[in-house]
Amino acid sequence: MTASTTTVPDWFTARPIAHRAYHDAASGRIENTLSAVQAAIDHRFAIEVDLQLTQDGAVVVFHDDTVDRLLQATGRVDAMTLAALKATAFRQGGDVVPTLDELLATVAGKVPLVIELKSNWDGNRRLEQAVAPILARYDGPAVVMSFDPGSMAVMQWLLPEMPRGIVADRYTDLDEWGFLTPRQRFELRNLSAVPHVGASFVSYDQHGLPSFAPSRVRSLGLPVITWTIRNREQAARVAPFVDQITFEGFDPDAA
Repeated sequence: MTASTTTVPDWFTARPIAHRAYHDAASGRIENTLSAVQAAIDHRFAIEVDLQLTQDGAVVVFHDDTVDRLLQATGRVDAMTLAALKATAFRQGGDVVPTLDELLATVAGKVPLVIELKSNWDGNRRLEQAVAPILARYDGPAVVMSFDPGSMAVMQWLLPEMPRGIVADRYTDLDEWGFLTPRQRFELRNLSAVPHVGASFVSYDQHGLPSFAPSRVRSLGLPVITWTIRNREQAARVAPFVDQITFEGFDPDAA
């Protein structure tokens, strides 16, 4: 059976995408917080965020598997309750870890959301099952994506009307990707899952551009975005190969 594909609307690539929202630690706006989200809204940037599941099944906006880097605590996100996360301060700034519901209430359709579902690659789909009904109630522009094709295969059935995408890189860092077999890394690098999960876009690491797989996807009419662009020189280099950038650390609108 061929997976159905949902077309990505024009709003998906209309504006640069703020990586983990428009964060700036020096200004007290920490990544994936509502302060950074509001700053992105104020600048009319689309917003990329990451979702994780707490021990008690709440969907929170947080990138790392552990809280050590950002919060005044240690341990895994999925080993903490929502109440414990909310009670733990960030190392900088005055925000608290937001839930997906709080994110959606803040954005309220003002700018597009590019939502990455994090995966432990263990086949556990509790996150997808928790996310789908929340996003089903949201009527603003949004897409979902994941490095894990299995995640998007599940989202195809749970929320078929929402566009979904595959995130990928070169998979050469074995400290990060060594748990995958060489064949798995080859298939992921070459975007083999795109047709099987009905992906309607790809988000590809800038260091893997240009290369055959994202170029072929783009030639077939699927938009390609890239991450993480940190200055204008990088943005200029990738411009011929992508339809939009995911950025941080600078203002792509500034002259």
